[in-house]
Amino acid sequence: MDSRNLSNQSSCVFFNSLSEDYRCVVILSVKRATGTFSLLGCVFMLFVIWLLRRYHSPAQKMILSLTVAAFFDSAAYVMGETHPEGSLCDFQAWWLTYFDWCALAWVCLITLNLYLNLVREMSTERFEKFYHLVAWGVPLVMASLPLLKGYYGPAGAWCWITDGHVAWRFGIWYVPLFGLIFIMICCYARIICVANNRMQSWRGTFNPERERRKVSLAEEIKPLKWYPSVYLLVSIFPLVNRLHNASYPKDPSFPLTLLHVLSAPLHGLANAFVFGLDRDWWSLLSPTGLQLALQSRLCDRTRIGEYYPGAVRYTQAGLIDPSDDDDDNDTNVLFYSPDMTLKDRGP
Repeated sequence: MDSRNLSNQSSCVFFNSLSEDYRCVVILSVKRATGTFSLLGCVFMLFVIWLLRRYHSPAQKMILSLTVAAFFDSAAYVMGETHPEGSLCDFQAWWLTYFDWCALAWVCLITLNLYLNLVREMSTERFEKFYHLVAWGVPLVMASLPLLKGYYGPAGAWCWITDGHVAWRFGIWYVPLFGLIFIMICCYARIICVANNRMQSWRGTFNPERERRKVSLAEEIKPLKWYPSVYLLVSIFPLVNRLHNASYPKDPSFPLTLLHVLSAPLHGLANAFVFGLDRDWWSLLSPTGLQLALQSRLCDRTRIGEYYPGAVRYTQAGLIDPSDDDDDNDTNVLFYSPDMTLKDRGP
């Protein structure tokens, strides 16, 4: 038996029968492919955000942070073969858990931010540091708990919490995941209801700024409302497969495992899909728009500063005393010839 076959057999740690190693090859290939698509989706989002400078408002900064988290999450799925139990396997499991949680946390915070803006009519710029503390800090705790307990190890197509600790799988990830998705769906239902009522109502004196803000928030809702839905869709098959693993730990299902690896790594691609639902992006990404944006990014070094007018006095050319420059540093001197007439245009 050649070394390649030995490698394939040794890498197939999540199916018990060595005579069916083709299943392991298929699972690993699909995992890398879906992870790569998600990685490319995140790179596309980061490029567009950089190109169009969409990282100034709080909502734009949050989408940028979500994209960064999804990028590193997708990178974990692109990692090579399955790893046997050990430090490398523990690292992959921790990495996956941490960035899965980071991406979920940013989706939740985007929903919360939109809820506070629209329903509570609160300014949320002061919460920016708090958002980052929650989005990067809570996942650190959730990912580190199984690591400290020693519960990470081979768990199917990648390393995660092992089959012997099913309660931790659901307590650390699936129960919070579906609970938060349910809460987000309820929040968006409330947000859409409030937005529709305000768009159809008229209150007293017309306020252009208030109306502009209402229209702007209504436009923000359209793409953002899909984040919980896509997270729900990509999480259904992983949940079903983990339930099957809990019921039949010694008999993993190839079809369920295949559906699991088809959907679980798609968070980054799903975010790119929601990102692309905003029509404003596509209007700016037309050939002409791309050309102008690239020129602005790579070629334009023009700096526009504020002009401060100073005092102006007129003098005849040849009669100015250079020594006066020290006394009138803030005065602009305009020269004129004797035959030039300055017309008084009145006040």
